[in-house]
Amino acid sequence: MPVPQECATVSTDLLAFLGFAFAASATPGPNNIMTLATAARHGLRATLPLILGVALGFGFMLTVIGTGLAQPLASHAGLHTALRWAGAAWMLLLAWQIARAGSPAAAESPRVGAPVGFWGACAFQWVNPKAWILAVATTATYTLPGENLTAQVLVLAGLFMLVTLPSLGAWALLGAGSSQWLASPRRMRAFNIAMGLLLAASVVPAVLE
Repeated sequence: MPVPQECATVSTDLLAFLGFAFAASATPGPNNIMTLATAARHGLRATLPLILGVALGFGFMLTVIGTGLAQPLASHAGLHTALRWAGAAWMLLLAWQIARAGSPAAAESPRVGAPVGFWGACAFQWVNPKAWILAVATTATYTLPGENLTAQVLVLAGLFMLVTLPSLGAWALLGAGSSQWLASPRRMRAFNIAMGLLLAASVVPAVLE
């Protein structure tokens, strides 16, 4: 029995979007680097709220942008640029703090040594230039004119969240697996510097888009 052309098109578009979502969430970026660093310093369990915060926070952000902010941002390039640079500046500050951090045992205060929690990860999406670009690109590329925009965006946000959870989970496992090797203060210091530099470097492509 032949498959209707509409169903074939939807299936193809869905597969294309899932590939895009996986590539966007699994490749190195601010969220991945933050997850890796947190798991290495604090363990897998302490990183779970961060992972959930990233997934749900970006899903919410995509919903808000897709249903209301995408058009104003597209119409006002200056606003989009200002938000992107403000987010980049905040992330560079975070990269500096990560690079300067010592080992967990040597943390001078609970605030310095505390892992990023659920709400912190949610809020982080709004200053993450890569997240802004992904949200706008997803809305522009994978929604269809003339259809129910809200329903489309909700489906895309839900799928993105489902893909993000295992992607960040893999990065967390990688970080947690390296924690024993990082027991040496010298190695942890070098790791923190490397993570800070990677986070700073990950800002550059997003800003130059």
